[in-house]
Amino acid sequence: MIAIQKVPSVIFKTRVRDESINTSNPYRWEDRSTQAIFAGKKVIVFSLPGAFTPTCSSNHLPRYEELYDEFKAQGVDQVICISVNDAFVMFQWGKHIGAKNVFLLPDGNGEFTRKMGMLVEKSNLGFGYRSWRYSMLVNDSNIEKIFIEPNYSDNCPVDPFEVSDADTMLAYLKGIDSPGVSQPRMKFIG
Repeated sequence: MIAIQKVPSVIFKTRVRDESINTSNPYRWEDRSTQAIFAGKKVIVFSLPGAFTPTCSSNHLPRYEELYDEFKAQGVDQVICISVNDAFVMFQWGKHIGAKNVFLLPDGNGEFTRKMGMLVEKSNLGFGYRSWRYSMLVNDSNIEKIFIEPNYSDNCPVDPFEVSDADTMLAYLKGIDSPGVSQPRMKFIG
């Protein structure tokens, strides 16, 4: 894990709805650069091991979604969830969770995650390489604050979820002590 001060420069492969495509599946590929995503904006990013996984689906994403208006009230322009999953998986996961405000950004090749120094091996779970769980506040492409879960390591036998949660980030923005991780917002089955 390396300490960096700016978000790394990468191109994300995303899918966007395009009404000019006259088919039952009006989506097209669109490249999005970190420059376009972060320049001149105040952005919260949280990264997690994977779509459709227990903590990510029951608490991490749903709580950021739930507190979205409070983040906006603190001057945040956008809240982004990054995962080493492809655009199709992220789209379907967002529909499943009911995400309407948090932008789900696929890091399918793990390039952003690797350049952040947060790519870990999770072959002990059959996941291959995934992101370590973290959150950060980015101001005009500069990392202002980052919360990294403890025990960063390959094939970690646990999945810590203590500081990258929405409540900790909101407390940081408000300049108050964090109340700690909230109870799960959704039930996970699987």
